[in-house]
Amino acid sequence: MRGRNPFSLPWSMVTPKHVYLSRRRVLASLLPIPAVAAATQRLEGIRKTGYGQGEKLTPYEAVTGYNNFYEFGTGKEDPARNAKNLRTRPWTVRVEGEVLKPRTFDIDEVLKLAPLEERIYRHRCVEGWSMVVPWIGFPLAELLKKAEPNSNARFVAFESFYDPRQMPQAAWAGIPFPYMEGLRLDEAMHPLTLLVVGLYGEILPNQNGAPLRLIVPWKYGFKGIKSIVRIRLVKNQPPTTWNLANPREYGFYSNVNPQVDHPRWSQAKERRIGELFKRDTLLFNGYGNEVAHLYEGMDLRKYY
Repeated sequence: MRGRNPFSLPWSMVTPKHVYLSRRRVLASLLPIPAVAAATQRLEGIRKTGYGQGEKLTPYEAVTGYNNFYEFGTGKEDPARNAKNLRTRPWTVRVEGEVLKPRTFDIDEVLKLAPLEERIYRHRCVEGWSMVVPWIGFPLAELLKKAEPNSNARFVAFESFYDPRQMPQAAWAGIPFPYMEGLRLDEAMHPLTLLVVGLYGEILPNQNGAPLRLIVPWKYGFKGIKSIVRIRLVKNQPPTTWNLANPREYGFYSNVNPQVDHPRWSQAKERRIGELFKRDTLLFNGYGNEVAHLYEGMDLRKYY
């Protein structure tokens, strides 16, 4: 009888590609890293909420070591390596456009606009991977209300910080900078839309978009613009970076929808970081009960 080849393994035992590619980060997480620990700062007085209770959190090392931030490189591990020199103080955010009271906020002033909350949100990336992150922040609506949008305001345009001296890796990113993103006003004012200043009880790390970023949990991750410096309320739909770079693949709305495939891959499944098997992707990333009414009567294949 012919014996079984001891070097032949079933496909189910093969290490997933994303795990193999991030092996250095996994190994590093097992070693003492006092420099990283010393750089973190706890946020006090955070109000716990019911959002996402019962979800299994993605490990801190994965959330801070595997992400997209093209200003610091196109590889998933590049931001953690290259963003350490980003200067986040002093920092201001300008709110202008179709508002009655245009204002420039210092970042420390922003931190005092509303009580900080921890919200555990699912985060779905267009490439097919997902995370569960305990973000810390407050609803974007609290900031916009301070500027008093006028009757012409229908959309909100965001602009990120860009400095080629601090972000030399951006020269090879293949997209224009500064990064721009946009929402419809009712999306921006929705209570789930979060201005984020921290995660896991700590201030936001540079590679995750310090000192201020956006999270819109029912949309794909590239809508979560990082290191925000300007917010404009406008009458017409604003240009957004990925829609300008490749409108066939990246629509303005970018709602998570398993029935609308990316031109190069299916969006029906996703792989949660740290898990072996894929799971079904949920319409609006599972937040349909809260946000589906925003899109009543819209063709979600046309307005993708």
